[in-house]
Amino acid sequence: MLSRRDLPKARRIVVKVGTSTLTHGTGKLNLEQIEKLVRQLADLANQGYELLLVSSGAVGAGMGRLGLQKRPKTVPEKQACAAVGQGILMHMYEKLFAEYGQVVAQVLLTRDDLAFRKRYINAGNTLESLLRMGVIPIINENDTVAVDEIRLRFGDNDTLSAMVASLVHSDVLVLLTDIDGLYTANPRVDPSAVLIHEVAEITPEIESMAAGAGSNLGTGGMTTKLQAARISVDSGVAMVIAPGNRPNVLREIMAGDDVGTLFIPAEKPLPGYKRWLAFGSACSGRITIDQGAVAALITGGKSLLPCGIVMTEGDYQSGDMVSIIAPEGYEVARGVTHYSADQVQRIMGKQCQDIEPLLGIKGFDEVIHRDNLTVMASR
Repeated sequence: MLSRRDLPKARRIVVKVGTSTLTHGTGKLNLEQIEKLVRQLADLANQGYELLLVSSGAVGAGMGRLGLQKRPKTVPEKQACAAVGQGILMHMYEKLFAEYGQVVAQVLLTRDDLAFRKRYINAGNTLESLLRMGVIPIINENDTVAVDEIRLRFGDNDTLSAMVASLVHSDVLVLLTDIDGLYTANPRVDPSAVLIHEVAEITPEIESMAAGAGSNLGTGGMTTKLQAARISVDSGVAMVIAPGNRPNVLREIMAGDDVGTLFIPAEKPLPGYKRWLAFGSACSGRITIDQGAVAALITGGKSLLPCGIVMTEGDYQSGDMVSIIAPEGYEVARGVTHYSADQVQRIMGKQCQDIEPLLGIKGFDEVIHRDNLTVMASR
């Protein structure tokens, strides 16, 4: 099992820095903090590490330039701030990294870039090419045009950074934020809260410790960071939550020092295609199944048959991704369906031999084959 002392052996690192770390309370960029971050990253690059930076701050930077004191509430206003701020933020990174002899590239992603398999693979190939050229990719959501993302579908870049770390097969993901790590309770309201230095498994007890969003400039809270941790560990990537304003925090983490909270990666991570099914793809509908089907998927390693389906929701088509839901409401799995929502409605609860008489075609026995399905729960 990976431990702190294994971190110095890592070669590829994804670093995510949040809005609260990059900006002052006024919304304007914290130039001193950005310069310290760039210096640490450039020094790690000089040591031979491959680095990718997932940076928030575009909306906050735009707020500062536009003279706004509070984060806008409407999507168009946030997009306008992002449009103004993204250029400011990237110009700052370009200037500072150039002083240390490092070349950077801007990469803007939307959810669709990761939801469709071909675009997902192409995004990975582009990032791999940049790393081979010695370039540090600076990645952000395309807030100017992506409505879903700016409404927190990615979770203030926390989830995006984990998906990037999974995509490029990173060794370590570091989330730099305005808190020291994961606590047993919210330390801002509970003085008895204790910092957890290491998490071997993300249990319901660990999830219950997550609080809501933090500052009014950022959008992600500890909940989104735990979502990122689940993606990371299931992808075989170690993740560390650490304070972004701590001097030399990246150097300390990569030296194996006891900084922040370390999430231990799974010993048997999901393979590439299953990883995309679980985390990269977007679901077009929901299929609720009975307890027998839940057991068959989780413990039996079986495909989803029509007899186990009790309800279907959404207007999905054959070849679309759907979410498979247990009777209690939690997500059991995700998979690519052989049948449309209308066809599933007609065959659900039936036996395999009933499919052809009901649909008038010789179809598949499985609604979702095991090879195209990834289990999301272990309950």
